[in-house]
This record gives sequence, C-alpha cells and structure tokens, in this order.
Amino acid sequence: MIDLNADLGESFGIYQLGNDELLIPFITSANVACGFHAGDSNVMYHTVKLCKENRVRVGAHPGYMGLQGFGRRKIQLTIDEMVNSVLYQVGALKGICTFLSVPLTHVKPHGALYTDLARDFKASKALAIALHKLDPNIILYGLSGSEMQVAAERIGIQFYAEVFSDRGYDSSGHLVKRSLEGAFVTSVDEAVNRMIHLIKTGTIESVDGQIITLKADTVCLHGDGVHALELAKRLNNALIEKNI
Repeated sequence: MIDLNADLGESFGIYQLGNDELLIPFITSANVACGFHAGDSNVMYHTVKLCKENRVRVGAHPGYMGLQGFGRRKIQLTIDEMVNSVLYQVGALKGICTFLSVPLTHVKPHGALYTDLARDFKASKALAIALHKLDPNIILYGLSGSEMQVAAERIGIQFYAEVFSDRGYDSSGHLVKRSLEGAFVTSVDEAVNRMIHLIKTGTIESVDGQIITLKADTVCLHGDGVHALELAKRLNNALIEKNI
C-alpha cells in the first residue's frame, strides 16, 4: 500500500489558496499548515474537520515563520529554536485535533525547513527525539534517502520516506531548487507515470539523466499546484488500477 499526501490548509484569513475541498477525497493523508508559513486557527479547524468527514489522516505541516515568503525562505535558527518552533506549531494543531476527536498521525516539515532538515543530521536527530517524546506513535514524513530518514531510523521514530510526483530530482536524490530548470513536472501524464514506475521499481530518472534509487512510503502532490486536482484524481486512479 502507498500513502498519497497533500499539503493543505494553506489559506489565510480572507485569502484562499488551493482547492482543499475538491482535492481531499483523492488523498489518504493531509499535511495541515500550522500558522507560521500559511493557515490560521479557523483554516486549521476547517481543514481538520474536512479531513475527519473524508476519513483522511491528519498531520502537522510546520515551517519557518514567514508568511510573506510562504516558508520557502531559510531563517537562521539554532537547533533548539527550530525544535521549539515545530513543537509550538504541532501543539496548536494537536489541540484542534483533540477537540474534534481526530488523531494527529504525523508531522511533515514544510518548505525551506524540510530542505534544511534533509541535509542536516544533527538537527533532524534533535527533532526526531522531540517528536518521539511528544508522541511515540507519531510518524515523521521526510525526503526519501535524506538525513531526516537516517536520523529517524537511528532514534526509532516511525518514518515515511516521501517522494514527489510534481518535482524534479538531482542526481544526489534531492529536489531540484525551485529556481532552476527541471524543478517542476508540469505534465500530469509524466507525473503519474514516473510515480508508478518509482513505486514498482524503486528507481527514478534525475534531471541530468541519472537513474537513482529511492524508497517510497508516501507520494506528495502540492495542493496549490496548477494541475493539483487533476493529478490527484489520475494518481489515485492509477494506484488503484495497478493494485498498489
């Protein structure tokens, strides 16, 4: 079985981003923004309620505090400051989940924080220890083959190796920077086909033509993508058709 996740709850106040209500029936897990890079208390509540109604698992999607940059700009923090900021965000969403009688199943860092943790074993280890202490059953979502995965496995926290349907990979297995050519997969057909191939073979082609090996426990699609809804439908159907 493969998990299909999407980053949701990214609206803020009167500003709406994404098509959460249309997208959510086609995924199995939602990563809900916790107010630092996007989302607010009302959006968080509505998104968790929507997940409950559709039997979709709820996870926290904490990021650097930066609404203007949508959490995609690096903020220099000490490891303790980073861990505390994540705990703050996870705690906020966990309170709403508890009120709505919805379990908080996982945590997936967002944006620049996700990228930084993927390359930083020491920071990933500290975060894994903190999350495991917060809830020993919580699952940490992170980049497949990254330092986050190494740290999680070392600590003993459950880890879902994540791959991206709509992003390009470099030859080291990291995501291509958003500013570079090949960062995004814009063809829905290509995105679906490459994910099916990856899940079945454990390999994917990098932007420079190298074949790299990646484990896939969960597939991400971005809820704010132009073709997000079509991709969610097509990928969901393809996984069912292939008995995955």
